[in-house]
Amino acid sequence: MGSFADARSRGGRWLLRMEDLDASRVIPGCAERTLRMLEALGLTWDGAVEYQSARTHHYGEALATLEALGLTFQCSCTRAERNADGGYPGTCRNGPQSRGATATRFRVDDRTVCFEDRAQGECRFELGERGDVIIRRRDGAFAYQLAVVVDDALQGVTDVVRGADLLDSTPWQIALQGALRLPTPHYLHLPLVTEPGGAKLAKARRSVALDPHPSGRELHEALRLLNQGPPDTLKLESPSRVLEWACAHWELDRFHGVREVRAAAPGAD
Repeated sequence: MGSFADARSRGGRWLLRMEDLDASRVIPGCAERTLRMLEALGLTWDGAVEYQSARTHHYGEALATLEALGLTFQCSCTRAERNADGGYPGTCRNGPQSRGATATRFRVDDRTVCFEDRAQGECRFELGERGDVIIRRRDGAFAYQLAVVVDDALQGVTDVVRGADLLDSTPWQIALQGALRLPTPHYLHLPLVTEPGGAKLAKARRSVALDPHPSGRELHEALRLLNQGPPDTLKLESPSRVLEWACAHWELDRFHGVREVRAAAPGAD
């Protein structure tokens, strides 16, 4: 989708940044529509919206630091030749295996990365099994894993709240934070809402978009999926009223250890 609004917390203040590094996929007007949708749902933020596309010089400085430390290498493997979900076998660690454009990978070690996730509990990952992660793509664009680590440090982020689909990326980010001597925030990975059949929500699969109607029905459904038990009478209340109820009744234990919840089929109530 190109542009993605990502909310982070700093000392009780909510920061919003637009992840728009992949210029080839940025749809004109998408960022503005996303912001207006958040506002319609009563979800606000503190300060100005930050855009990753305006921070590329910071990512370049971080990349140069990692290169100087000997923690990167150039990789010529194509998407078809590598495991995009991790576990890269280190094919190009001693140099690219073919000519042409290369991506830059962060060289990982074999240590265990442990952290306590507020929603998922204790998490342990073998970094060596995750493989060397791409931090700059073949087309020269900086990759999410490096950008988000630099962003969190620049914005002084203390708490990261995001979907559980990004839980497996966290050990790479913690390793990058350590290499760059940046602080590690606290993490909370919420269950990911999927299609009724379990597939990830996506426009390519004609997933149903959020209804911008001012009622709190969408927020009510989100609370229901997270097992918060909102009363049915809350469905037709305003977003601000639903959020007020959610803040007063929020219980993390109700979805502890849950990584996925399935949305209701279209037309179901």
